[in-house]
Amino acid sequence: MSVTAAISSDVRNFADESKALGREHDVFGLLSPVRFFWAVISVGYIFIQRVIIALFKPRVPKPGTKPKAYNGRIAVIGAGLTGVSSAAHAAAHGFDVVIFEANDMVGGIWANVNSTSGLQLNSILYRFHPAVLWSRGFPLRDEILAEIARVWTEYGLEPRTRFNTPVTSVRRVKSAGDEEDKDPNKLGHARWEINDGAEGVFDAVIVTVGTCGEPMMIRFPGMPQDGSSTPQDEKHSEDDDVFRKPILHSSQLDSPDAGDLAGKTVVVIGSGASGVEAVETALRRGARKCTMVARDDKWIIPRNFLLDTLIAAQPFGREMPLSGVWEWFIKKWHYQGVEGLVPAHRGLFEGTPVVNDAFLAHVRAGACEYVRGDTRRLTAAGVLVNERPRGSKPGDEGKERVLKADVVVLATGFHKPTVDFLPRELFPEGYKRPDLYLQNFCTEDWSVLMTNSSYMNGIGTVGHFHIGIYARILLTLLLDRSARPAPKDMKLWVDAVRFVKRGAAGGALGFFTYMELTLWLVMFHVFRPDRLRWCVVSSNAVVELRGKGAVADGGVECFTGFSSSCRGGGCIRRGCRRNE
Repeated sequence: MSVTAAISSDVRNFADESKALGREHDVFGLLSPVRFFWAVISVGYIFIQRVIIALFKPRVPKPGTKPKAYNGRIAVIGAGLTGVSSAAHAAAHGFDVVIFEANDMVGGIWANVNSTSGLQLNSILYRFHPAVLWSRGFPLRDEILAEIARVWTEYGLEPRTRFNTPVTSVRRVKSAGDEEDKDPNKLGHARWEINDGAEGVFDAVIVTVGTCGEPMMIRFPGMPQDGSSTPQDEKHSEDDDVFRKPILHSSQLDSPDAGDLAGKTVVVIGSGASGVEAVETALRRGARKCTMVARDDKWIIPRNFLLDTLIAAQPFGREMPLSGVWEWFIKKWHYQGVEGLVPAHRGLFEGTPVVNDAFLAHVRAGACEYVRGDTRRLTAAGVLVNERPRGSKPGDEGKERVLKADVVVLATGFHKPTVDFLPRELFPEGYKRPDLYLQNFCTEDWSVLMTNSSYMNGIGTVGHFHIGIYARILLTLLLDRSARPAPKDMKLWVDAVRFVKRGAAGGALGFFTYMELTLWLVMFHVFRPDRLRWCVVSSNAVVELRGKGAVADGGVECFTGFSSSCRGGGCIRRGCRRNE
């Protein structure tokens, strides 16, 4: 999106809101200085992004040109947000990239959600690539997909993408180098073949299958045996206790199967982010009432950039004595009037919170009823649940109740994508997802990076600049033999984190905050001072590692995106010289 288009979008939204307030004769809302203040902030946000782009955006390869030689070849599995961003960074730094995508379009999970789905975090915390330009703080699906496609196109990834090509195997191949180079235990690195090897040999593999795969359609008793969700009552007796009205997954609320929700009662099974969003979508489409069945309470925090950033800034990703301060503040401010929905047995830093402003307001207004309980079955009338009091746990004794429904929405999430195509020896006992080096590198071989594919739970830990940093760390390891960690060192890192965070709910690496992730990446360089040079400079053109130095053809680009050039046959980094 261009700056002009982004600003035009903000002005148009402001004008539409003003017209709506005018029609409602809401003079105070129309002339509210707060509304004008946020309008100015929105336009200012766009200019701030332009500064970020100017400073950090990797140089775009010239269309139709290829380097004299590539630094290496990288296979990227998945053309979602993370895959496109990782591939763009690699292509910008002189690597040959091939993206393998099982479907027929880019976008990943964002291509399979409702049009009303938006970011759970402010977009300032969701800059998956430095070139991204958002029009608002919480963009929706179509804008997110448009930005993914724009980065994909701008960095020339279209001819490098193999659509409808699911990856079924990743195999280690023997190197043409010496014996030491074949053995990762001696700081060499493996080479890889994808599927039948038709695309050649790769120096590294970036697995970006994410954490959300196919929709998880859990079956409950009382659902049609044939899977049909359309009325077929004429085929059954009146005593047939089967729900014959629409049954949808939360990702299908935009589909024709959803039909007209106006005036209908919708029961949403599930209380996670997709459940909260399903309630919002159903009410926006005119549903008379929504009922959410929550098997377990989850924290809901407001869409407030400052508050969300401060929460994500806790450096120790687990419950701490001062965590109660945040919980008390959110309870008193955000949960005012609905304090009964505050989780009784779950701390704020023990699971991924839902970021939403509207849901609790719907509960306060009576538009949505929150029922804590276990779903027993579907009936002809709706959903039979075991309703439980606050403080109870799933499966505890409660009281049976039938929730009448015209539509049932299964907000039951998505299947976790498998990584069975990777060799099993990459994941020895005790070092399976998410217990990986820096939570994303396989401890047996650093040339397999799994950005965002081992994520379990966290606060503010997806979609941000760490995608590019992980990608550039991988490029550094490919270019600089001395920077590579040995398997024993990677396992030691995992063991150290598990020791420091022992007792953490969900495991040491099962939950982390963005500040914690940032500290991991900082320590990666600080504990190995020889890597610090790559924080300052990395090659932007063809780089050949010779000994402990690199030979650059043309200019060099800083790791963070700043660019410079060789002057007088020398560069600002020792060991880097112009390739005459």
